[in-house]
Amino acid sequence: MGPIPLQAVEFSHSPLLTFVIGLITVIALLVWLDFPAFIGLVIAGFTVGLVNAVFVPDFTSTMAATEVAGAFGDNMTGIGIPILMAAVIGKAMLESGAAQRVVRGFQNVLGESNSDIALLGSSSVLAIPVFFDSVFYLMAPLARSMRARVGRDYTLFIVTVGTGAAAAHVFVPPTPGPLAVAAEVGSDLGMTILIGIITAIPAVLIAGLGYGRWINARLDIPLRDTMSTTTEELEAVAERPTSELPGILESLAPIIVAVALIGSATAVDTFQQWYPSIAALEPIVGFLGDKNVALMFAAVVASVSFYRHDDLMQSEWSDELTEALKSGGNIAAITAAGGAFGALLAASGIGDYIAGSLQEVGIPLLVTAWLIAAVVRIAQGSATAAMLTAAGIMAPLVGQLSVHPAYLVMVIGAGGNIFSWYNDSGFWLVKEIGGLTQEETLKTWTVLTTLIAVSGLVTTLVFSSVFPFA
Repeated sequence: MGPIPLQAVEFSHSPLLTFVIGLITVIALLVWLDFPAFIGLVIAGFTVGLVNAVFVPDFTSTMAATEVAGAFGDNMTGIGIPILMAAVIGKAMLESGAAQRVVRGFQNVLGESNSDIALLGSSSVLAIPVFFDSVFYLMAPLARSMRARVGRDYTLFIVTVGTGAAAAHVFVPPTPGPLAVAAEVGSDLGMTILIGIITAIPAVLIAGLGYGRWINARLDIPLRDTMSTTTEELEAVAERPTSELPGILESLAPIIVAVALIGSATAVDTFQQWYPSIAALEPIVGFLGDKNVALMFAAVVASVSFYRHDDLMQSEWSDELTEALKSGGNIAAITAAGGAFGALLAASGIGDYIAGSLQEVGIPLLVTAWLIAAVVRIAQGSATAAMLTAAGIMAPLVGQLSVHPAYLVMVIGAGGNIFSWYNDSGFWLVKEIGGLTQEETLKTWTVLTTLIAVSGLVTTLVFSSVFPFA
């Protein structure tokens, strides 16, 4: 029997094949061959693009290159300026002693033994009006300064900061994710906020304090040089007497400025439905509350404090800030490359494929919504895309729910948070800003996002069965 002509072969393609090829490629490059993260992620993106060119209609080999570049640019648009400004804020707060002053303020109020609770509570509250990434930019320097101050427990501190920010990000409006899902499924804002807080509390305690303390006893993550600040510089600042550090208000000023500006945009957008007159402020807060602008102002405030409290000539001060920007550029490139890899996976149709397959499974609606969001999140990386995909599919089915739609918002948020890994730009953001290795990031960040997802589902199922509010 002769060979089968190529044109006679009919290819049938499941997007799962693309996902598997992408998974193997990124693990081979980043784990087995130990490529630099940026190069490995870009190559993985090109590889997925070529697979798409073979199997996805209207996706050409030329697009395999241009779509990676385009997705990289789109991601850089969202995170480029914020990460660069975060690098300046981190450098300035750490080396001026501002972060150390805030840490000592926490310890004066709660005691050194409750440092993890202070960081957990702070990140949880800050993340309600502010995007996750902005919170992590602002809190990571505090976690590093806390480690320099107490000399241990960095694993615990980075887990608590990540947990607080991540839990509020997916459960509690007016954080944008759950706010958008609530609007899509028709859940009123007040009940969604209430149930969101109830759902977030167990997740924060389990992932932040429970798992954080457990993994801290088994994994000692050292302080490493990152964001252009060395370990030696951090430890030197930790030895300064409090009288030589900035005052508490000046130390908190970059955080207050960023949160106030970003929060003002969120507040006006949220409350103008009840107070129409405040809509007049929307153009102003829309500009000032944009995270690019808000973090730029915060960086200026932090930089001025740095200049005031470090014995540097103006040219030396400028050089130090330039070094911070160089470090931030590398972090932004890696983070955007991770997002581009996830975007090329999404272009294969993996999200719609998985969502459509799970929609036919005969299981309860809340669990179905969680599964759709969870599997889409793992496959394509974006928590927001996973949440909006699940919300769009479940919205027509809200009438079949026997509980309040706010519970649907919770399970979608929980599922969309699960198992952050290489195709999620947030994974690389935590790794690079926190100064972690890939393995350490998987053991901390990836696990805590999964614990939040599972505990959120369980809490919602239990609470909705007792208080359906239907």
